[in-house]
Amino acid sequence: MQREKFSIITYGCQMNVADSEVVVRILTKAGYEFTENLNDSDIIIFNSCTVRQHAEDRVVGRITQEGSRKKAKHNLLIGLIGCVAQRIGNELLNKIDSLDFVAGTDQYRNLPEIIEFAKLKNISNLQENYNENYEDIYPLRKKNVNAFVTIMRGCNNFCSYCIVPYVRGKERSRNFKAILSEVEKAGKNGFKDITLLGQNVNSYNFGKCNFAELLKKISKLSSIERIRFVTSHPKDLSDEVINVMANEEKICEHIHLPMQSGSDKILQSMNRKYTKTHYLKLVDKLRNSIPDIAITTDVMCGFPDETEKDFLETYDLMKKIKFDYTFTFKYSPRNGTAAEKFDNQIDEKIRLERLQKLINLQEKITLQKYKEQIGKSVKVYVENISKKDENEVSGRTCDNKIVVFSADKNLIGKFVKVKIYDAIGWTLKGKIYKR
Repeated sequence: MQREKFSIITYGCQMNVADSEVVVRILTKAGYEFTENLNDSDIIIFNSCTVRQHAEDRVVGRITQEGSRKKAKHNLLIGLIGCVAQRIGNELLNKIDSLDFVAGTDQYRNLPEIIEFAKLKNISNLQENYNENYEDIYPLRKKNVNAFVTIMRGCNNFCSYCIVPYVRGKERSRNFKAILSEVEKAGKNGFKDITLLGQNVNSYNFGKCNFAELLKKISKLSSIERIRFVTSHPKDLSDEVINVMANEEKICEHIHLPMQSGSDKILQSMNRKYTKTHYLKLVDKLRNSIPDIAITTDVMCGFPDETEKDFLETYDLMKKIKFDYTFTFKYSPRNGTAAEKFDNQIDEKIRLERLQKLINLQEKITLQKYKEQIGKSVKVYVENISKKDENEVSGRTCDNKIVVFSADKNLIGKFVKVKIYDAIGWTLKGKIYKR
């Protein structure tokens, strides 16, 4: 009997990528066959992001668009999982004719049953359940280069602009033994670059094992060579973690530390629980302890009641810190968050103008930072064939910079030494280092 085939299309953060790999494992174990070809699929699943309205609109639009496939393939099922499903899944089931089933962030174990209900045209209502850690499921990863390993789920911070705690529930940390087992297995399967995932990895805590201890334990595993992690909340980044980063060779010289704003007034309104001074002290500690560290960040502009003075404080702090890269966003109101109800919402035109100023500033800083790499020899983990030239490959340095250079694709998954000769935008150009 021929197995039914399914595809999964993932939107949003690395956590969603990791979740999709869990879903692939669950469905293949249940007898379905995974395919990347939508035309061969009997089931198309969209894993969704709801952090910003634009991300939500994209996936809803795509589901509506893909409904046209059902005219040619009447038994085709279309499903929605992830954060959008958790937030408004039942509403979308009643609204979009082409949508057959939904599953929230903690319902993935039930997907085989949910799909069977959908075949019978029975709607399985979305239930809230925030206790799942998928502890015993080893994700089915498609490529043996980078592995995302979820160490915790949910969030307790309730930043006033953020929908995540409402769609992923409260923080719960995975058993460190399960994490170590997954990382070791990933390494033995060829994944040498591991990224630990959590909404706030710094607050990881299982029994007597905190995040610093977890990093030490993972660093002792011989099957992997590089350890990364996202995301770090500034209020919880401890001296202990910084010391471990400085002393453990396998931990990459890079940290993503969302700043969000340079204005204490706005930070307080965002419920971020730290000040500009505290953030600057963290940056100083990181650079003093790890001189070659690359620091990237998230910055938001146009938050309710953000004056020109508040915005300039953010702009000036970016100039002072000189991040290697900044993910810049204009504030996006999310239904159900505290900030949606705040007074003094900023006009869209002003939000866009401020956003462009931040982008222009960061482009100059990033180019300057990258040009400083010219002439250096760096160790690169080769990850892919270059998107622009099939005779070139691309990979990442320890400090998370992309390097493109001429080489055979057989180097993918290997470490090579590369000498940097140019910087174009956010990409370094290099040549394989020869003495």
